[in-house]
Order: sequence, then C-alpha cells, then structure tokens
Amino acid sequence: MRPAPTILHLDMDAFYASAEQAAKPSLRGKAVVVGGLGPRGVVATASYEARRLGVHSAMPTAQARRLAPNAAYLVPRFSLYRAVSDQVMELLGRLSPLVEPLSLDEAFVDLEAGGTADDSASARATGEGLRTAIHEVTGLSGSVGLAGSKMLAKIASEEAKPDGLLLIEPGTERELLAPMSVRILPGVGPATGDHLRRAGMTTVHDLAEAGEAELVRLVGKAHGHGLYRMALGLDDRPVVAERDAKSVSVEDTFDVDLHDRVRVRAEVERLAVRCVERLRAADRSGRTVVLKVRRYDFSTLTRSETLRGPTDDPTVVREAAGRLLESVDTTGGVRLLGVGVTGLADYTQEDLFAQAADARELAQRAQEHSPPPVEGGGESVPEPEPDSAELLAARRWPAGHDVHHEEHGHGWVQGSGVGRVTVRFEEPWSAPGRVLTFRVDDPLLRPADPLPLVRDAADYSSWPASLPKSRSGADSSGGGESSP
Repeated sequence: MRPAPTILHLDMDAFYASAEQAAKPSLRGKAVVVGGLGPRGVVATASYEARRLGVHSAMPTAQARRLAPNAAYLVPRFSLYRAVSDQVMELLGRLSPLVEPLSLDEAFVDLEAGGTADDSASARATGEGLRTAIHEVTGLSGSVGLAGSKMLAKIASEEAKPDGLLLIEPGTERELLAPMSVRILPGVGPATGDHLRRAGMTTVHDLAEAGEAELVRLVGKAHGHGLYRMALGLDDRPVVAERDAKSVSVEDTFDVDLHDRVRVRAEVERLAVRCVERLRAADRSGRTVVLKVRRYDFSTLTRSETLRGPTDDPTVVREAAGRLLESVDTTGGVRLLGVGVTGLADYTQEDLFAQAADARELAQRAQEHSPPPVEGGGESVPEPEPDSAELLAARRWPAGHDVHHEEHGHGWVQGSGVGRVTVRFEEPWSAPGRVLTFRVDDPLLRPADPLPLVRDAADYSSWPASLPKSRSGADSSGGGESSP
C-alpha cells in the first residue's frame, strides 16, 4: 500500500456502445447493443440506456432482444475500437512509463513513476486532466479511480461510473470497503460469493471479522489468505508496464451447426488466415498452432501441432490447422471453430517458406498414396452448400458498419434483407441523417472505413504540462468527485 493515491485506474464507459453512439448521431441517447446478432450471438457491450432495460454484457442477444426490442443491434467494429484505444493509451503513456493495459478500454497507470502525482491534490488534478484529454481527443468519457493500490483504484473507478472520478484517501480503505458486497473483491465470482453467503458472509466487513483462519477453512489456503488481505484493503501488486500476450486466436460460433466436412475445412482455413492477420498486426510469430472445435453436444476438443520454428506464414498456419482437423470427428455437427497460435516470438526463421513447401509436399504424398475412389458407387466428397443470399448480404453489409455511396456520401448499415440494404447517411459531427434503401448489389454502394469520432481534435502534443485541470461539468458528473 502506498501513502498517496498515485495508482490510477481508467475504465472507458460502455466503450463499444459509446463509440457507436459517438459515431452515429441518430443513436445518441438511445439503447444500443453491440455483439453477435445471430441466434447464438452474445452481447459484447450495452449502452447505459440499454442497461436500464436489463441488458448486460455476456447475455444472449436473443434474450436482450426480448428485454429491449427497440434497441439498435450492431455488429462490432473492432478497427474503430482499436483506433480509439490507441489514442487513449497514447495519452496514458504521457503520464507515466508504467501503463498496464488490461483490455482495449481499461488500464492501470503508476503516476508516481511518471512524476505526475505525489499526493492527493496532484493525483486528483492529473485524473481530471486525463478525463478532459480523453473527452477532447476521442469524444468519449472514461471513469477514473485513484488509490494507493491497484485493487482499490479499480473499485474506485467502478464506483465512479459513469463519467466520474473517485479518489480513495489512504487510511480510509476499510471504512469504504466494509459495507460493500463480497463480490466487489477480485476473484470472488458467483460460486465463491454464494459459498460465502451460505456461511453468513455477504459484505467485506463480514470477511474481515471472520478472520483469516475461517476464510482458509472455507475457500482454501491460497484463496483464503488473499481474500482476507483484500478485505483489509491490502494489495501490494505493482503496475506492470508490459504484458506479453501468450497466444493469438480467433473463433466463430455458427448460427446453424455445420455438417458439411468441406465447409468445416473452409471455415478453418478462413480462421487461420484471420489469426495470422492478428499475429502480424502485433508484429509477432508463433510456433504452435491450436485448433478448437465445439461440437453439436457442446463437447469441446482442442488439437495442437508444434512447428520447427516460429512462423507468421498464413500457408503454414492454414495447412497445420487443416491437418489438425483431420483428427477430429465432426459428423454430428460443429457449432464453433477456433484457430490460435501460441509460443509467440518476435521473429521468424529463414526456412519458413521451405517449411510451407514441405507441408504441401507431405499432403500431396498422402493424397498420392490414398486409395482411388471406387468407380460407380464409391463415396464422393459432397459439395459445400452454397450460402443463402440473405447470409451473404449480412456478411457484406453487417448492421452498424460503415458504407459510402457515390451520390449520398458516408453512412452506416441499419439492416439488410430481402435483397435490400438500408443505410442511414450521417457522420459523427453531423445532425441525424436520412435513411435510404438500396439493392444489396448496388454498384454505387461499397463498404467503407470508420470515420474519426472527433473531426478537429484538440492539440495535446505538449500534454500533460499544458493540460487544463478540470473541464466544464466535471464536478456534476456521475460517480462522485470527493474522497469517501
């Protein structure tokens, strides 16, 4: 624990949904749900308007539609979210060399290591300045928690939501935590929380009063020891600047189980290429290819193959994933497929192209030595069923994604079906735009890249030295501005 609240936790408010509302003037103030839209889709993020209707992340989209039938349901635009995240992380990096990203929209910052705060007053001023900078540069809001430890800083940012700042003065931790639910503590999920409730412990105060020995008896030595320290507000974990990813992977859940073996292999190869794209975007390579298959009965199988050296070659990964698929029985149907690469490195070996050639040669030899099909009655490989026009339209024109029309300009897809695509033409800085409908094959309509959320962002090149210490309306924002 530090004697000053110099650990900052930033959590962007309803990040994906807020970015969509900022990009689409017609959706501001309305319920927005971002996630998978198919029968098996899951909510990634819901706007605060949708949350008031009972929608939350990880909820099946079908259930969300029943709770909020009039909400806007959009497919995620990760290219936009990553671009905004890069802007936010660049601002955080100006505060300190010790920034620990947890996700696209969340990070810890050690203000003391950056010399930007050494007491409560300077920490508060820095936190308010950060909120100002984020709003001016991205148009979005973030909630800030400040405390003497990572655990308390994260709890503070959660209590400050939405669009607020909460600073926990050292020495007040136990008083603040005491009435809170045990679920507020890291590592206390539904199962542990229910187990503690049955033992009569529902608040953090109950845990502190029970004592370490009783918690060890209830949840085990390692967890019980840590739980007791957290109940006392103790947390000595440092902010770690670099968090190396251990793997890169992509996966898809299908609305209808796949039974066609050729279609399954085609999807595996497509996922392998997407995986390599992510791998290259991170300037990494990997040595082990992993295939994940979830079958019709929810049983999940994983297979892996370790290569001779690290690779970022799509042919190598694609063919390795194809070989792994051969060892998996998919006759009952497949509901999910995933391809990943582990054993990450920052380089590739010089013989990767030879490695790809070797793999192709091995596959060709196996084909040459396999028995020929029996003439007049032998089994043939079935042709993959062609995708329906509706499915192809949904893939080309996902709801919420950007488009450009040569006559009407920039817009976004409201929906597609029956051979038509409906587009609302507006930009982040315009008034709500008009809606027009086109044929899905209209030659004047094409997919487009997202526009920046702020057209003329303020210049923060000299930040944080020149950063204003507060912004209008900050004192009245949600989440509270004073120490507990």
